Amino acid sequence: MPIKAGIEKVPGGLMLVPMLVGAVVHTAAPGSGEFFGSFTGALYTGLPAILAVFYVCLGATLDVKATPYIAKKGGVLLGTKVLFALVVGVVLGRFLGESPVSGGVFAGLSTLAVVAALNDTNGGLYMSLMAQFGRKRDVGAYSVMSLESGPFLTMITLGVAGLSAFPWQTLVGAILPLVLGMLLGNLDPEMRRFLAPAVPALVPFLGLSLGLTLNLTAVWEAGLLGAGLGLFVVLVGGAVLLLADKASGGDGIAGLAAATTAGNAAVVPSIVAAANPVYAPAAEYATVLVASSVVVTSILCPLITVFWARRILKQPWAADGVGDATADGDGPSSAPHYVVGANREAAAQHDGT
Repeated sequence: MPIKAGIEKVPGGLMLVPMLVGAVVHTAAPGSGEFFGSFTGALYTGLPAILAVFYVCLGATLDVKATPYIAKKGGVLLGTKVLFALVVGVVLGRFLGESPVSGGVFAGLSTLAVVAALNDTNGGLYMSLMAQFGRKRDVGAYSVMSLESGPFLTMITLGVAGLSAFPWQTLVGAILPLVLGMLLGNLDPEMRRFLAPAVPALVPFLGLSLGLTLNLTAVWEAGLLGAGLGLFVVLVGGAVLLLADKASGGDGIAGLAAATTAGNAAVVPSIVAAANPVYAPAAEYATVLVASSVVVTSILCPLITVFWARRILKQPWAADGVGDATADGDGPSSAPHYVVGANREAAAQHDGT
């Protein structure tokens, strides 16, 4: 029974499908964690521990010996995403503060949700598109962009935006597992080969554990607002990234391909809320909005990227799904995203991410 293949047909499915299962269980039987206790109950409360292991393994896949071109390309895209999220965070922070909008069309929207959606890139989708339409070296740029994974940059952005900040110990603790993994992977290639395969295997457990904290009522209420957040990431974020890519000597394809939200970005709001309870009222809605952005960007980003690539490279349209699941829990959308079958090896580059 092809369970994995079926799950991967959903954009970001390795993260989102288990998260939906967890949300259904939590909505139908909210006390089941306490009822069963033991290891089953730990799935309800063990998200931070799973994430710590995940980021150690992810860090081990990052190679600090990137070529100058890869470092430049990845640095430009990473820096642009971080700066754009910072600007948006500052603007929204002035109007919304830490709390979500309490009523009206934008009920549930928060600075936390928008910043988290902007601060992480769907690596599988980016690499797959680059393998076909960008310069082949651009695939490797994701090794630099992977540094945005996790809550660290979101915490920094919220603090710089003038909202409730985090103690330095919390900030260091948020990035320490990733740094530890980087040290292990770069000091010993055998450690990289040992830890890297665990990254995609942990993604469904992250999704399930996160889903067990969600109520589907909030998912229903997110509705069009979540889709709107995804559109903002693709259209506005994509325009900014395209300009930055072209300004640095690129053709804009890599910039557009990076205008997505990664699957594991959905766990960031809950981590931020655990680190600073001021964000707790925004966290549940933010999680749902970010999850919606994952799906919307996975579908729309390939369409826009292919349109631009066709214009730049004069290549014909075709419709083949490409790419494998990556460290951020994403595979390219199986919805029609019109790319010629990409080199799977290139798309799966960066030690299983």
